[in-house]
Amino acid sequence: MFDDPGRLYFFFDFISHNAWLAWNRIPELARRHGLALEPVPVLFAGLLNAHGQKGPAEVPAKNQWMIWNVLRKARQLGIPLAPPHSHPFNPLLPLRLACCGQDADQRLKLIDALFRAAWAEGRPVSEAEALRSVLAESGVDADTWLSEAASAPAKDRLRRNTEAAVAAGVFGVPAMRVCKAPGHAELFWGFDDLEYMDLFLQGRDPLGTREEHAAWLQVRPSAQRPR
Repeated sequence: MFDDPGRLYFFFDFISHNAWLAWNRIPELARRHGLALEPVPVLFAGLLNAHGQKGPAEVPAKNQWMIWNVLRKARQLGIPLAPPHSHPFNPLLPLRLACCGQDADQRLKLIDALFRAAWAEGRPVSEAEALRSVLAESGVDADTWLSEAASAPAKDRLRRNTEAAVAAGVFGVPAMRVCKAPGHAELFWGFDDLEYMDLFLQGRDPLGTREEHAAWLQVRPSAQRPR
């Protein structure tokens, strides 16, 4: 799964401000490299649980640093960024909306509207009424979409997406996966990794080949913290 060389897989959760920043750049990168953008909604909390991690917002010092870091990047890049209604918030309903069955263009527009509502407009996207307004403004039938988002297929799709992402090595959002050829995929994580993904796709990866660095894969821990 996630091994089509013609696609750029973008793993995201609306809870992530860095995912919003990356969303503003990823379509252009996909076009530049002739790839079809494939957004994959995943539950960030599910990734954290699978890998035994805490989220950045759960570590106060890290959370404070990330606020300034994200604000700095948004200002530098001219990406609108407003304080969210709350954070962390429950992203399940907007994620399930992003899993509903719609054509590719409709899906991209909806994801963009949901991201924008959360991070450029500070709207409470965890609440059905706020989402009803976002859907109506996007020109779709809000009742139909909210009903589908509450259905078992949408819930199952989000769960399967998250499980498949974990199996593919995804541990955080945003994450991007690209393949030079079937079975030869590379994972990039975080907004700041977009630069290296671009170089990789250009054939200019600073890493060179994995074989050059095989010794790094043999390093084992000599001490571990108790859990």
